[in-house]
Amino acid sequence: MPPNFVLSFDLPRPRPPCMNPTPLTEATWPPGVTVALLAALDAQGVIWWLKSPDGRYRHLNVAGHALFELACDMAGGLSDADLLPPVQAAALRAADLAALAQVHPVQAEHQIDAGGQRRALSAWRVAVQDPSSSGALLLGLWFDAGPLRQCGIDLRVVLDQLEQQQRTNEELRAELEAGGAAPGRHRLLPHEQFDESLRREVDRAQREQRDFALAFIGVDAPPPGSPAHAAGGRESVHQALAELLRNNTRAMDAAARLDGERFAVLLSGVGLATAYTRMEGLRRQCAARRVARGGEALRFTISMGLASFPHTAPSQAGVVAAAEAALALAQQRGGNRVTLAAMAFDAPAAA
Repeated sequence: MPPNFVLSFDLPRPRPPCMNPTPLTEATWPPGVTVALLAALDAQGVIWWLKSPDGRYRHLNVAGHALFELACDMAGGLSDADLLPPVQAAALRAADLAALAQVHPVQAEHQIDAGGQRRALSAWRVAVQDPSSSGALLLGLWFDAGPLRQCGIDLRVVLDQLEQQQRTNEELRAELEAGGAAPGRHRLLPHEQFDESLRREVDRAQREQRDFALAFIGVDAPPPGSPAHAAGGRESVHQALAELLRNNTRAMDAAARLDGERFAVLLSGVGLATAYTRMEGLRRQCAARRVARGGEALRFTISMGLASFPHTAPSQAGVVAAAEAALALAQQRGGNRVTLAAMAFDAPAAA
């Protein structure tokens, strides 16, 4: 079997789509190629075509016309050289000739930029007898392999995350058996304990003249392409976020799940620039995460409001209010972003 051909080409200027192809008849098709089979391929949306030995299209079905954005029955008599740039047409012609020289079907992979996106096509070509001569025709089928490949990628991501979750669970179990885990690193604090940790951090920052950062986090509505977050699914998303928070905080930090669907992170001794970099990394991890729930892969994004002490506000109440206001602004702007709180230029700067 010859080597695969990987092709990439630009499509021609859009034309009206083909809606009513020429009817098929048994008498005009090569022996062994039945109208019923081709009609079944049409029903499945498979692209198929028939070419003469010189590379000209004898027939291109509706899906093929749509791919090349051709009007109905416009492909008849055209070659790839009429539809594509010379180098790309020559590559397709080479794949056709290789298939014509074989007795068995030949498979190849193509990548086509169509409709503003790249489509992965798995192609099969086979030589068939020409009923009007002693020569051969080339029958080709193109399958859109993009959705199947994306499903495989999503499945791999979910499996990797399940393995990571299992490792995390095992680590937590081992640490609990050994006497408990550090609260800032391995578990989320309840609201009251988080407020106490924040109060102590404010006292320490005032005594030692140092910074810290506070981030408030909210889970956005499901992004486009994600299944809806039902009640159980929403909780699974919250658990996934909690795991990411644990994995992205140090022992001296504190993470908490507040009332409702809000979360918070206290980044001890961290300036605003460093805190923004870390929270932006967390946001990206959330956007890439897939949460397995009921046979579906849920996606989620988060909005964050980030404030700094004492530069944003010189008091506990002030920095909390600033982080909450920044979170509300991030959500108003569409979510999936980190928004910095307004800077209080009259606040005292830490040494």
